[in-house]
Amino acid sequence: MHDIHALDVRGIPGCATATVEFKQAAAAQAGALGFDPAIVWTPHPIQNRTPAELAALAAAAAPEILALIRG
Repeated sequence: MHDIHALDVRGIPGCATATVEFKQAAAAQAGALGFDPAIVWTPHPIQNRTPAELAALAAAAAPEILALIRG
């Protein structure tokens, strides 16, 4: 969250990605920073996914990520 916040305060487009399991934690951290981050949420968990499954998750998230960083 700090990294995306640092980009935002510098006017550099960006977004964070995280699994849906971290929505509550992200909201708390964003609130502490006084910041409404652009976040793309992916299914949880990540660590036990095959390379093909990870590639599919990335491909599914890519359009939303690109839309957020393009404004």
